[in-house]
Amino acid sequence: MNGAAGVICVAALLFIGVMYLFAAVRIIPEYERGVIFRLGRLVAARGPGLFFVWPPIERMVRVDQRTLTMDVPGQEVITLDNVTIKVNAVLYFAVIDPSRAVVNVMDYIRATMQIAQTTVRGVIGKVDMDTLLADRQRINSEIQHIIDEQTEPWGVKVSIVEIKDVELPQSMQRAMARQAEAERERRAKIIHAQGEFESSIKLAEAADIVAHEPVTLQLRYLQTLTEIAAEKNSTILFPFPMDIIKPFLGLMSSLEEVEARKADDGKASTPQRPQLPPQPVPTTPAQLPQASQAPAVGGRAMPQPAQGAMPAMPATGTPPVPSPAAPRPVPPTQPLQGPNMGDNRNFNEPPRR
Repeated sequence: MNGAAGVICVAALLFIGVMYLFAAVRIIPEYERGVIFRLGRLVAARGPGLFFVWPPIERMVRVDQRTLTMDVPGQEVITLDNVTIKVNAVLYFAVIDPSRAVVNVMDYIRATMQIAQTTVRGVIGKVDMDTLLADRQRINSEIQHIIDEQTEPWGVKVSIVEIKDVELPQSMQRAMARQAEAERERRAKIIHAQGEFESSIKLAEAADIVAHEPVTLQLRYLQTLTEIAAEKNSTILFPFPMDIIKPFLGLMSSLEEVEARKADDGKASTPQRPQLPPQPVPTTPAQLPQASQAPAVGGRAMPQPAQGAMPAMPATGTPPVPSPAAPRPVPPTQPLQGPNMGDNRNFNEPPRR
C-alpha cells in the first residue's frame, strides 16, 4: 500500500510539473514584445518567439509595436488673424521602446491623443488663415516635431501628422471666392497685355520688312483673298494698295494749288474801291439838312446837295459814290377839329372874298 501511495504522489507531482511548465511557456509574435516583471521589478522586454515566464514570480505585459492610426477630433481654433475655423487631423505613431511605454506612462495611446489635440490648437493659433491654407506642409512638420519631442520619454515615435480638413465659415468662403476671382482677372489682364506687347514688337518688325520689300504686301493681299474665298462669303472686300492712289492724290493737290493761285491773281488785278469815312447819322430835326433852292433851269428848280453831303466825283472810270439821301420834309400840322375846340377854320387856307 505504501508503494502504491508513493507512485501516486510521484505521478501527481509530475503532472503538476508538466502543467506548470506548460503555463510558463509564452509565444510572442513578431510585431509584439513582452515586458517581463520579476517580483515587481522590470527585467527586460522579450520576444519575439518562445520563452518562459515563471508564475507567480514573473509577470509579462504585451506591447504592440505596429504603427497606430488615430483621428484627432475636430478642434475649434482661432487663427492669428481672428478667423474661427474647425480643423481635423490624423496621427501616425508607434512604440519603439516597450519598457518605457509600460513603465513611464499609464496609457500611452490616450496620452498621445491628448498631446496631439493641444499641439494642433497651439500651432494653428500662431499662424494666419492664408498661411494655413498655403503652407500646410510646414505646419504639419512643426506639429509632428512638437508631439514627437513630448512623447519621446514614453518610448513613442510620432512619424506623421497631417491636417485632414479645414472648415471655414460661409462668409469667409464667399470672400475668398471673390478674392480668387479678382486675382484670376488680374492675371488674365497681365497676360493679355504681355501678348499685345509681344505682338506689337512682331508687327513693327513685319512693317519694317514690308517697307523694304513692297512685294510682300501684295503677297499678303493675295493670301487674304484666298482665306476669304475659302469661307464662301457673298461679299469680298478687296484691299486697294495706297501706292496706286498716291499719284492721283498728288495730282489733285497740285490742281488745287493752281486754282488757288489763279484766284489770288484775279483779286490782285481788280481795282479797289476807295473807302469813305463813316458819316454821322442825324438824330434830331435841327441836325437834319435843309434843301436849298437852286436857280430854275427850264422852268424847274435844280436840287442842291445838302449841307455836309459829298460832292459828285468826276467820271474817271470809277463809279461815283452816291451821296446820302436827304430827309423827307415834315408835312404841315393839321388843325384840331371838334365841337369844343373853338373855331374850326383852317388857318393855312387863303382868306375868302
